[in-house]
Amino acid sequence: MSTFKAVFQGNKKLTLAVAESITCGQLQARIGKLSGASEFFLGGITAYSLEQKVKHLGVNRTIAEAVNCVSSEVAEAMAEGVCKLFGSDVGCATTGYAEPSEANKIKTPFAFWAVALRKTDGSFVTTHGRVDLQGKDRAGAQLACAEAAEQALLTITERASALHS
Repeated sequence: MSTFKAVFQGNKKLTLAVAESITCGQLQARIGKLSGASEFFLGGITAYSLEQKVKHLGVNRTIAEAVNCVSSEVAEAMAEGVCKLFGSDVGCATTGYAEPSEANKIKTPFAFWAVALRKTDGSFVTTHGRVDLQGKDRAGAQLACAEAAEQALLTITERASALHS
């Protein structure tokens, strides 16, 4: 499997930005640890609250409120929004529950990741996935989601790069 640097610095140089909620900066930290990350990683944002997701990432308030900001649709909006915010070719986002929430009737934690690829016309092709976090504590849930998002980001971007080679 290719490394992030090889994928993002391949035939078509791509740039990346990240929007995180559940992972609270862990995905950005994982990317930032890579040698050469400054050549493709434009930056990221941790937006925990609904207000910040709406303000900075353009998430639809009505849709997000209905699901407490946790859905594949919200993750996709965050991924596209971070591309717009940073002007990147690729955006990755995470949102979810790191632990059970009685108030939201969540017994088993779960999360969503999304990857948005900007097309030449400015529109996006966006993919998402769900991560089951059953049996994990809060820190373990955050780590598992960051790992899943990182793997999805690499796999999806690698495929997209291959199509444009």
